[in-house]
Amino acid sequence: MTPGRSGEQAQFAASLHDMLADAEVPAAARRWAAGDRAPGLAVWRALAALGVTALAVPEHDGGLGASVADVAVACEELGHHAVPGPVAESVAAVPVLLAALSAGTEPADLTAGDTADGDTAGGDFAVRGWPVPWLAGLAAGELIATAAMPPWLPWAVDTGVAGLVLLAAGDTVRLAAPGARYRSVDPGRSLSQVTGGQVLARGPTVASAIARALDAGALACAAQLLGAGRALLEASVRHAGLRTQFGRPIGAFQAVKHQLADVAIGLEFAGPLLEAAAAALDEDDKHVARDVSAAKVACTNAARRAARTALQVHGAIGYTEEHDLHLWLLKVRALAGAWGSQAEHRARVMAAISAPASADGADRQTTVAPPTVDPPPADPPTAQRPTAAEDPAVGPPTAGQPAVAQSTAERPTAAGEPAWS
Repeated sequence: MTPGRSGEQAQFAASLHDMLADAEVPAAARRWAAGDRAPGLAVWRALAALGVTALAVPEHDGGLGASVADVAVACEELGHHAVPGPVAESVAAVPVLLAALSAGTEPADLTAGDTADGDTAGGDFAVRGWPVPWLAGLAAGELIATAAMPPWLPWAVDTGVAGLVLLAAGDTVRLAAPGARYRSVDPGRSLSQVTGGQVLARGPTVASAIARALDAGALACAAQLLGAGRALLEASVRHAGLRTQFGRPIGAFQAVKHQLADVAIGLEFAGPLLEAAAAALDEDDKHVARDVSAAKVACTNAARRAARTALQVHGAIGYTEEHDLHLWLLKVRALAGAWGSQAEHRARVMAAISAPASADGADRQTTVAPPTVDPPPADPPTAQRPTAAEDPAVGPPTAGQPAVAQSTAERPTAAGEPAWS
């Protein structure tokens, strides 16, 4: 049992692992990248049958009303098996956003007929309970959702399979229409610019709901990275036990042992931070921003180390698309910059630990600075795809694949950090 997990969570993770191990997810991910979504959607239906897509949906809307910690357990296992699709968006962020809007938004904040230019046709979605059908669809696995939430998420992921695309920025949630599509460094992901359309909700409470959804998505992304790091470590240990050099398995050499031990330690240290952040979100703790960002930083660093080590232990075979290792290497590379860069999350941690304390809790940190970009920037991504020399976790581009990765055009990043992808 993983420390910090209950017996029920451990059993759920084991059941999810067994199902995904039998589902041939690597083959489904390859076909997903090639444009054939049928095997991947079959995996999503199997996840719905196990209740994964219903975890973050409230019980009165047809879901399980599970804790954020339960969602993190599921997302970690999905990352462990490199499940394709908008996992953080559809399993965590969008259900959390819709549930918060359904439960805590004033009727005056829920509008109908507003268009992107601000004209209003009248009506009141609060009467019809507009989030409920979408929540029920998510819970049943009949709907996959994605969202753009600038500035952290300026583009929406996998709009081609999403039946619901949202644009959430500032204090406004809109329906969105996908536009130009780009390839990610992960062939199993596509990114789309979106155009905001009908306004669904607007107001101060909507801003709070968006902030909570951003934290839920960042936590789910961190869990995916932790699971991917575990998979890379397991693959490295297996290969080190089978590959021989000088008549001995390469795992017998101290240089390899030490690298694998460093990976294991990094993953073990990141796990408790992820659990603490999930608990903070469940309890609506005043330190939720600090804890979520600390978890995202730690899980990203641990997964990156696992990717670098796996590539070195596997040798040149790790660069080839024929080997399944590249599915996890590129997914780590893409998720590392998604849902906020390392610089942004470190800045949130620094702001939280530097703020003066107050007895009445007035120093509570906001979950994210209010975004000011609505809709997302129109300029297409321009960051160059990293090379193996720049990032050892990424191999050379394959024939026919664009040599660009998606990044925010206007968001500052620290030197050497990956662009959003």
